[in-house]
Amino acid sequence: MSDNLNKDEVTGVDTTGHVWDGIRELNNPLPRWWLWCFYLTVAWGVVYTIAYPAWPLINGATSGFLGYSTRANVAADIEAVDAQNAEVAAQLAAADLSTLSADDPAYHYGVAGGAAVFRANCSQCHGSGAAGAVGYPNLLDNDWLWGGSLEAIEATVRHGVRNDTDDDARYSEMPAFGEILERDEITALAEYVLALSNQEHDAALAATATELFVDNCSSCHGEEAEGMYDLGAPRLSDAITLYGNSRDAVIETITNARFGVMPAWGPRLDEAEIKAVTLYVHQLGGGE
Repeated sequence: MSDNLNKDEVTGVDTTGHVWDGIRELNNPLPRWWLWCFYLTVAWGVVYTIAYPAWPLINGATSGFLGYSTRANVAADIEAVDAQNAEVAAQLAAADLSTLSADDPAYHYGVAGGAAVFRANCSQCHGSGAAGAVGYPNLLDNDWLWGGSLEAIEATVRHGVRNDTDDDARYSEMPAFGEILERDEITALAEYVLALSNQEHDAALAATATELFVDNCSSCHGEEAEGMYDLGAPRLSDAITLYGNSRDAVIETITNARFGVMPAWGPRLDEAEIKAVTLYVHQLGGGE
């Protein structure tokens, strides 16, 4: 009698005891083809984890008895490509960029290779299209802090800016005038700076800051506010401003100064890579 209670009356198949909305689940066996597929996948998984890197360990993973490594494959591919380009890379490394012809194979190799170097090392700050962001220079225009000639760009790439790892790094430091000038003087000076680039400003207030600019700013930015490459002092006579040209941004810059840092790529890139990224940046459209 109890056996009959566990059987479906219609099919005569045992039930599992599970009931949903009055429907009993039949205890039908799984199809044999499905079971064999399942057993095969289990066996394949065991063999795979033995043959290939699979099980995580504290300092890595099991290597597998086949010794397969995607990293080793990629390294071999890179080595093969480097071997193919070794001759032209050596030519680029030894080249004088200022006299390198645009028709020279080393130039074309440099621009193409420089694009890869830029994406891997520079785009994180300057953007994938080199248009920059607040605090990171736009490399597409001709407004340069340290000069946009091939020689100047190479020096900036090689040594960086205001870092503490390269003795030849580009270095300058703007005073924080919040510790030197009164608040109303800074406000007037900000209006003067806005006036220099023909932006909206308070003309009367700006006129009172002429002497302030000459006494405190012209020694670096120049009497005509054209900037100085040797000091990394930006041109103030245009509206291209690294940290923003709004009134608040200008006041913040005058009050607390700015101190952007760029790493020195000389120790990280080889000679050909440095010259390649120099060529790439120079030909983007803003190189002098």
